[in-house]
Amino acid sequence: MGFLGDFCDDVARSIGFLSRIPMPGRHFVGYDGRLDRAVRAFPLAGIVIVLPSAAAASAMIALHVSSLFAAFVVVAIQALLTGALHEDGLGDTADGFGGGRDRDAALAIMKDSRIGTYGAVALILSFGLRVSALASILPLFTPLGAGMVILGAAALSRAAMVWHWSSLPPARSGGVAASAGVPEPGAGRFALGFGLLAAMLLFYFAKVPAFGLIATLLAFLATVKGFGRLAAAKIGGHTGDTIGATQQLTEIAVLGALALTV
Repeated sequence: MGFLGDFCDDVARSIGFLSRIPMPGRHFVGYDGRLDRAVRAFPLAGIVIVLPSAAAASAMIALHVSSLFAAFVVVAIQALLTGALHEDGLGDTADGFGGGRDRDAALAIMKDSRIGTYGAVALILSFGLRVSALASILPLFTPLGAGMVILGAAALSRAAMVWHWSSLPPARSGGVAASAGVPEPGAGRFALGFGLLAAMLLFYFAKVPAFGLIATLLAFLATVKGFGRLAAAKIGGHTGDTIGATQQLTEIAVLGALALTV
């Protein structure tokens, strides 16, 4: 089939895994559900998934709609298209890390579908921080630039997911992350390189200042490394929930860095 055909399959499979957007069935013929290679397409899949919310932001900025309202719409569209997949991971992770006395207790809490105090607070903060950061930066860009900033954050946060997934062992033998396989080293490097390059290009063309570019990179690195160490200390590795939490935390950090520097 060749690289292009395989990569198109990986993009479709990644979009199907990370969102509720329906993909053509031809990309899943003979597919066993593993994402060992497909993770290389996560950053591009993130851009595609977030494209509708970026387009909505551009339109609302062009129409001089309230930036606060626009920010809420952007976050709402993203949550609808992903089925709040990453928010679910953040909530479960916060409950497990906050309420678990030890590794086994934390993993048991994370597997429980009910939301606790730590998870509720984490979700409130996630939506609040992302909305407030977006509300502060969207008016500072042209309509096209505002959309590019949202897409850049999407690419970086999905690259962060792959980094977290590939740098830690599975914390449990079952679960979504374990059943989806371990990212191939080459696929992980491709995702990280593509995500960083795509984000920096999008930020550059959006006219993010040089200090803002540096700040987003530092925020990206600090979040992934710091949260990875926390996950290793708390549960000894990654789960599907911590992978989703990585996306949320990285997006918050990147948007926050832009809000502080642009």
